[in-house]
Amino acid sequence: MGDHGFFLDHMKKEDHKKAFAEYAKDWCFSFAPGRIEFLGNHLDYNGGEVLGMAVNAGIYCLGVPQPHNQISFFSESFEDSGWSGEIDKIERQSGKFSWNNYTLGVLKELHSQNLTPKKAFRLIFTSDLPTSVGLSSSAALELASALTILQLAGKSLPKKELANLCRLAENEFVGLPCGILDQGTSAFGKKDHLVHIDCDDEVFGNIPIPAESEVWIFNTGIKHDLVDSLYSTRHQECMDALKEGRKRFPDKDKLTSFSLDEINELNLPENLRKRATHVSQEQLRVQSFRTGLASNASPEELGKLLAESHASSSQNFENSCRELDFLAEHLNQHDAVLGARLTGGGFGGAVMAWTQSNFSKKDAKEIVSLYHQEFGQEIDYHNFLPSDGARKEDILKVEPDSNQ
Repeated sequence: MGDHGFFLDHMKKEDHKKAFAEYAKDWCFSFAPGRIEFLGNHLDYNGGEVLGMAVNAGIYCLGVPQPHNQISFFSESFEDSGWSGEIDKIERQSGKFSWNNYTLGVLKELHSQNLTPKKAFRLIFTSDLPTSVGLSSSAALELASALTILQLAGKSLPKKELANLCRLAENEFVGLPCGILDQGTSAFGKKDHLVHIDCDDEVFGNIPIPAESEVWIFNTGIKHDLVDSLYSTRHQECMDALKEGRKRFPDKDKLTSFSLDEINELNLPENLRKRATHVSQEQLRVQSFRTGLASNASPEELGKLLAESHASSSQNFENSCRELDFLAEHLNQHDAVLGARLTGGGFGGAVMAWTQSNFSKKDAKEIVSLYHQEFGQEIDYHNFLPSDGARKEDILKVEPDSNQ
């Protein structure tokens, strides 16, 4: 190693930190959590109220300035499918490169608002968030990308504007007509709290989650690609139901404002009647949950609303599947489970179980074993805590020199 090795071996830890901090002084680092849709299935784009939960896992993004004019992305989750190019020549990617679209959409939106760095840069992503289980890794990727690019540009945006920019990127560039739930929950997460979003007025708030309760996720193992699935079909059906409903009730501008009696007055095709029924009743469940929390209702009573939500998603919105129904049914029969329901877009993905604190890994493994007996497939499960939302992070915090 020579003299350099001797020098490195005898440097103090603090000196190493300072040397690295100087080398990386222009680097930027951000984190954005995944989210669980706690209650309010498919209400966000229907102008309703939803409850989400940012989780203690997500996507990390490191931004490093580059001396040339090429921007590039790399993810350890997709090592052979990075992207490189110029900011004025952004095109949608396909196949194994399609994960880049979430960051490219954000980059394009930021560039249109003059919020991108003057110099080229490289973004490097890593994650401890399970994918394809309804935890919205896409929104976490968007928010982590946006925060890092903004830091590189010496810019910033309020949380609400940040969430809306990322949602617009997903709507316009990726092509998924999602509402604000995913990005809003990831942005406004708070430890030990749920995120409440009034999607019509885009008002964000936090509600303490009852103590002595936990959230578990059970992954069916069925990967869902919402862009190519029935998600867009359900979105269109809701828009069609609203259009028909306004012929009878012209003052109503969102599907969540219709009561069940009003829906039954309409001459809707069966599929639209079912979608509208789910949306109307799901909105009441969210409101009942909020009211119940405020009045200190028992978690057992509140949990019934989650079980009712899954039944409605399965029977009326028809975005469940046999595997999701199986997990929800067995979890809802468990003594330590307050309520269980599919979470996210549906058509695969995961079931969320809100449980008492005595629900254990042993209990989770028993559910997994039942699933294996029924479907012959091993599935995984995860236990999450409510987390703070998307934020800038220091790559390395250098403590003050004690001699100064």
